[in-house]
Amino acid sequence: MTEGRRPLAVRGTGWAQAAARRLTARGVAPDTISKASLVFAAAAFACFWAAGQGVWPFLLVGAACVQGRLLCNLFDGMVAVEGGRGGPEGPFWNEVPDRPADLLILTGAGLACGSLALGLAAGGAALMTAYLRAMSVALGRGEDFGGPFAKQQRMAAVTVAALIGAAEAAIWGTAWAMTAALWLVTLGGALTAWLRGRRLLSALAANRAE
Repeated sequence: MTEGRRPLAVRGTGWAQAAARRLTARGVAPDTISKASLVFAAAAFACFWAAGQGVWPFLLVGAACVQGRLLCNLFDGMVAVEGGRGGPEGPFWNEVPDRPADLLILTGAGLACGSLALGLAAGGAALMTAYLRAMSVALGRGEDFGGPFAKQQRMAAVTVAALIGAAEAAIWGTAWAMTAALWLVTLGGALTAWLRGRRLLSALAANRAE
């Protein structure tokens, strides 16, 4: 069951292992944790929308919700694999909530900086990277988690931008930090998708040559 897992150094940390053991001991199902990630993403969307209406403190809450989504993404796999609680529906719930979660967070970030189009562009780039990863698996090439802008980097950019953006909004009333982060996510995501696509095409061509 460890095949296809995103390599994360944080899994080996003491606090993550302790938290995963606690969740396992309390009988929390990994699928429930996966679903909770979508709740955090929806909350982040609502916070970023409110920030776009001028209530800048919600940027701080939104940043916390983004990190909550990532923690769910971490612990669902740890409880399923290390905790031995994985079920037949696990692969579905491990993957499917991530797609709307990305869209909710990134379009919400677009609303926070006054550019829904930019948020949607960032969301589209995120979906494309995930699509190419899934296509690599479907074509027998295994998971491709290569960056430079995979999920962790996207969410880190939005989190940092929200924290900086709160100070920026309070002092100057502008939203340049979030705007810059979304451009970074869009362009970085496009580059990531291109690199994954190129690796997949090279692998398929090598197979044909054999």
